[in-house]
Amino acid sequence: MRRMLPLLVVCAVAASLLSTSFEAAAFARPAAPQETGPFWSARPFGTLRQQAEVQQKWLEERLEVNLPKIMRQQGVDMWVVSMREYNEDPVYWGLVDPTTFAARRRTIYIFFDQGPEEGVRRIALGGGSMGGLYETYRAQVETEREEQAELWGAGQWRLFAQVVRELNPNVIAVNIDHEHNFSDGLTAGEWEQMREALGPELEGRVVRNPRLTIDYLAMRVPSMTPTYRRAQVMVHEIISAAFSNLVITPGETTTQDVVWWMRQRVNDLGLQTWFQPSVSVQRKGVEGSELGENPVIQRGDVLHCDFGINVMGMKTYTQHMAFVLREGETFAPEGLTVALNNAKRLQDILLEKTEVGMSGNEVLHAVLEQMNAEELNGTMYSHPIGDHGHGAGPLIGLWDYQEGVPGRGDVPVIPSMWFSTELQVTTPVPEWDNQPVRMAMEEEAEITAEGEMRWVLRRQTELHLVH
Repeated sequence: MRRMLPLLVVCAVAASLLSTSFEAAAFARPAAPQETGPFWSARPFGTLRQQAEVQQKWLEERLEVNLPKIMRQQGVDMWVVSMREYNEDPVYWGLVDPTTFAARRRTIYIFFDQGPEEGVRRIALGGGSMGGLYETYRAQVETEREEQAELWGAGQWRLFAQVVRELNPNVIAVNIDHEHNFSDGLTAGEWEQMREALGPELEGRVVRNPRLTIDYLAMRVPSMTPTYRRAQVMVHEIISAAFSNLVITPGETTTQDVVWWMRQRVNDLGLQTWFQPSVSVQRKGVEGSELGENPVIQRGDVLHCDFGINVMGMKTYTQHMAFVLREGETFAPEGLTVALNNAKRLQDILLEKTEVGMSGNEVLHAVLEQMNAEELNGTMYSHPIGDHGHGAGPLIGLWDYQEGVPGRGDVPVIPSMWFSTELQVTTPVPEWDNQPVRMAMEEEAEITAEGEMRWVLRRQTELHLVH
């Protein structure tokens, strides 16, 4: 819906490397009731146009269902998000459609809650309607092309103040915060102009509420989960191939060879990584510092990967462990299996202790208390994931802050969010002369709408074996 302004306002191709049988085997693994069907390997998520259609439905649901719920929970009847082109607020990408790549000159979004019956009014002062999801305003001045001019300069701010006065909100929330990066997207320049436009009386209604942005970004919609689960299937398959003789020839292949194979594989599928993957080695009788930055993978090595992809605006983050069999071996030494199981036990503890309403720090303390009671030598550093790899929501520890994370660890767990369960447990391995071996694992879990925490797909249950 487009509104016109009074004149005075405007003064200012890749086939799958994995065989069909490999793919079929991957989908045959038990994951009920969360199983997802097979996909065409060359375009696993459809064409860009098909993806955009799905993403548009996600956006509509987030704006029409999640946003009103969050605004009412936080006691905010108006939320203002303002930014300029190429200097977008972190929440911007969660508010716009998949065909929008930047803010338009200056974009000011006004979200005004009219109550449960009428819902949240969405107004865009600058930019497009995002497929009819926003009311848009332009000027009543025609250009040489006989089209109405876009909002610009002081006139845009005068209109902003006019709209706010007419809507007359009790509370106006803006994105300024000292603790939370996702809630600090309003730049100094935008805020200075906004407060001048509002004037002292309306400025007195302004609040800084970080939970609006945090909860909006953290809260998923149900229709996202099947696609995200399918992304997890792809991640597991790529890691399984990378940690196999399809990619690794012991004594020849380096860790960087594997890294770049993984990244190229993602690119060949028409997708992206959101960080550079990594592959590292632990070796019996050898200090990590002695291995160098790009060691040749040898038989008997323990391997670790850190890998994440970007699928339709959703990030994944996965860490798996592998063992390179020595000549004549058909399975890993028992001590390494025990070490992996210890890390899996810490995963279990995390899922057992996490509850809706608990802060990240409360979850951390509960997990570490149980971990220490079971004499596991571990570290917990899990985090939300979704629109961002290190997503909005409660941090459950940082690797270097196990006593708790002030601010970002004080945010509560909410329903319908995803976590990347990042952790490690170090265990002495008898077959390695009791040398400590670090099993670092990471897998996506979801907090359902009902508050249950479960794996999005499945976790690694045994070491990948390179023959």
